[in-house]
Amino acid sequence: MIPARIAHVLFELFLSGFMSLIVSGIATVRAAGMVPGLPQMWLGAWLFSWAVAFPTVLVVVPVTRKFVGRLTA
Repeated sequence: MIPARIAHVLFELFLSGFMSLIVSGIATVRAAGMVPGLPQMWLGAWLFSWAVAFPTVLVVVPVTRKFVGRLTA
């Protein structure tokens, strides 16, 4: 079992993975169209996107929480 103290990192890993999968898929289809080899192109785009998205989420989430905290009561 994974310790609860790292649940936020696991959440951010999955969130960045799912979001980058969806966004890279949309961007790949828009850029290349429905061409042969699209799944391989998408996979390459997704892996690169996820490699950028996960560290970005680790940095942006705390900043976003502070910003939202200031906007809400």
